[in-house]
Amino acid sequence: MRIDVLYFAWLRERVGLPRETIETSAPTVRALVAELAALDDWHAAALSDLSAVRVALDQELADLDSPLGQAREIAFFPPMTGG
Repeated sequence: MRIDVLYFAWLRERVGLPRETIETSAPTVRALVAELAALDDWHAAALSDLSAVRVALDQELADLDSPLGQAREIAFFPPMTGG
């Protein structure tokens, strides 16, 4: 399946892209993260500490074990705090 991958804040800086479209057969977010980390050193660095990364599938918060299903977009971003 084809999925748009969005990176925000320091993840964007480490990957060097705000977004990319990839082909994947990953069944879960965790499997997709493994595929992305294997692409190059930049992706690996951005996704090396998953405790510092939050995920949204089609703009809905998700966890690493969430199935990708028919998601069209996945976003990676740092945790946010309220003020």
